[in-house]
Amino acid sequence: MAVVVRVPAHYEPTRAAIEAGKHVYTEWPLGRTTAEAEELAALARARDVQTACGLQSRVSPALLYMKEQIEAGFVGEVLSCHADCMRDGALERPSSRTWQRDASLGANPLTIANGHVIDALRFVVGNFTRVSAMLTTQARQWYETDTKKMVDVTAPDNILVSGKLASGAVASVHVAAVPWAGGGLRMVIYGREGTLMATGNVSSQRGEMLRVQGAKRSHELSDMPIPDRFVWLPPEFPRGDPFNVGQMYRLFAEAIRTGQTQSRLPTFDTAVDLHRFLDTIRQSSDTGRELPVA
Repeated sequence: MAVVVRVPAHYEPTRAAIEAGKHVYTEWPLGRTTAEAEELAALARARDVQTACGLQSRVSPALLYMKEQIEAGFVGEVLSCHADCMRDGALERPSSRTWQRDASLGANPLTIANGHVIDALRFVVGNFTRVSAMLTTQARQWYETDTKKMVDVTAPDNILVSGKLASGAVASVHVAAVPWAGGGLRMVIYGREGTLMATGNVSSQRGEMLRVQGAKRSHELSDMPIPDRFVWLPPEFPRGDPFNVGQMYRLFAEAIRTGQTQSRLPTFDTAVDLHRFLDTIRQSSDTGRELPVA
């Protein structure tokens, strides 16, 4: 079963499917809250069903290639890394699209755009051990084009995160919803021996169809073609968004067919870990303190 409804409605159909013994793919975020996600993951383990959560950057051919290159020593010791993604954030929209203004509903730039981008960075270079964050709501009202009303916004539209990784490298992330001409995704890994960079357009926050470039003991970045071994879909499958969703479904089908969770497949447990990390980011911003990451 695939749960692809709006985030506030993820919990009920996902729970019902698990209780019926069904294998479940649920889009990210898994739940409206971390508590919902934890309950669903625990129930899935108890019922022994296969799960997948739509953190599809983890199956992006470009990011899989970058991760392999880092582990193979292309950049040497990772010293610092940065990711940014400026997404479109219209200040005028119909009332059917203003529900995401409510932070309590669990679907906003912190959880979705930032969730995908920061999870992609963690996948490539490893987890944070300490984090400091600032969340702000710069646009506190949106205009509803059909009701002709201004509505209040509580969801953050700028997320700034900095911290230290388990490897000792420093990392920073800036994700924002901007009114005009969002610049897309950029991820750069700087090492003692070289640099790797991935870039994509405004719709590539989930690692879709990224360009990979590298420099090895050089100041000039060169294109690095992505090997076919990271593409698990047939040639006729359309390239572009949502290519990585297709990659996810391929792994999920293998997990169901074999009864074995695929190591490359992000599961509900993967989602819970990210939910908890986002809670730490929010807490760091609320308290103005650097916090350890469990």
